[in-house]
Amino acid sequence: MKIKHFFLSAILCLGIASASAQEGKSLSLEQAVNLALTNSDEAKISNSRVNTAESELQVTKNLQYPDLKISGQYQYLTGAEIDFPAATPSEGSASEPTPTPDVNQLLLAQANMSLPLFSGFKLKNAVKASENNLKAASLNAQNDKEQIALHTIIDYINLYKAQKAIEIIEENLNSANLRVKDFTAMEENGLLARNDLLKAQLQESNIQLSLEEAKKNSNILNYKLNVMLKLPEATKINTQDTNFGNVIPSNLKGMVSRSDLEALTYQEKAAENQIKMAKSKYYPSIALVGGYTNLDLHNALTVNNAINVGVGLSYNLADIFKSRSEVKVAQSKAEELQYTIDMVSDKVKLQIENAKQDYKLSIRKYEVYTKSEEQAIENYRILKDKYDNGLVDTNDLLEADIDQLQAKMNLAYANADITQKYYELLTAQGTLTNQFNN
Repeated sequence: MKIKHFFLSAILCLGIASASAQEGKSLSLEQAVNLALTNSDEAKISNSRVNTAESELQVTKNLQYPDLKISGQYQYLTGAEIDFPAATPSEGSASEPTPTPDVNQLLLAQANMSLPLFSGFKLKNAVKASENNLKAASLNAQNDKEQIALHTIIDYINLYKAQKAIEIIEENLNSANLRVKDFTAMEENGLLARNDLLKAQLQESNIQLSLEEAKKNSNILNYKLNVMLKLPEATKINTQDTNFGNVIPSNLKGMVSRSDLEALTYQEKAAENQIKMAKSKYYPSIALVGGYTNLDLHNALTVNNAINVGVGLSYNLADIFKSRSEVKVAQSKAEELQYTIDMVSDKVKLQIENAKQDYKLSIRKYEVYTKSEEQAIENYRILKDKYDNGLVDTNDLLEADIDQLQAKMNLAYANADITQKYYELLTAQGTLTNQFNN
């Protein structure tokens, strides 16, 4: 039946997302987005990734600074035999041999410093790679916020639709209740067939069921939004439609600034730095070294304030062959990123074009549904007059009433869809959060 089919489709269009609430809170779309960008778990995770990248950069920069190690030892020696050849008398000498000292303790204090001077440009490129990774992390975080904002907008608009459906269905239910009362009085006076009364009562019951379903969906949507925005679970969010339908841009060729695509370019730069780091093993490592030593070998040897400074060189010849594989791996990753950038660039163009067409379609739908509502209301008025004059039957009247209800809901949804499609276009262009930061 057409009536039953309409109510089922209307319920399916509502979607899901939030819980029953007692405390009312009027919340604008902009306020909801700002709360999501501040309070949501997704936003906090995204910020944590940026903080991690900043810490990793600092760790890499620290590798450029000298290493300074301080150590001290105390050792107890047993049965140590100490030989001092320089102090042993030569053959034929009449002097008495020097008695062997009792050596039973060793005290040693050292300080060593090493400052890398040249490592095949490894440290330099390691810092650049970390800087590029930090920029990529920041841009990915910006893209995450774009998605968080869009998901919040969609959930908010779905909640608005559910609440609007409740409002329209309640209005229609009041009309259905009055119709049943009128039909009951007419049936009791023999002016109406019982079959027609039962049809009106059935429609009243279907509308009541649709209202309960709409309330359930509104509660779920409300709860979902509360969880995302970290509001008390009992909060009843009252949506606002102040700006719905009033977001028509003068130019659909807005600036494209996709942070996810830009992040890939910095990842590619970091991959190029990784190639140079792998090639650094072809070169020797040179470091400035220095040290300070104090030593006391009890009753035998004392060294005070021994300072040394010099240059150290190391070169692993095996790395000439081993590093070739590492270089190839790094080059393959850089090549893969280049292909990824080309693929994502094409996807971005397609997303923007689809978003433009969807936005234009939403405007055309709104124009059509505006006329449809006027036609449905006028059609019901005419059929009501004909029904009162006995020119049409009850089925015609009830179907006209359903058409009127559906037209009102379609118009309300289309008004909200204009806003949603507009913000989806901004997301495709990468400028959604800028809309709320201004």
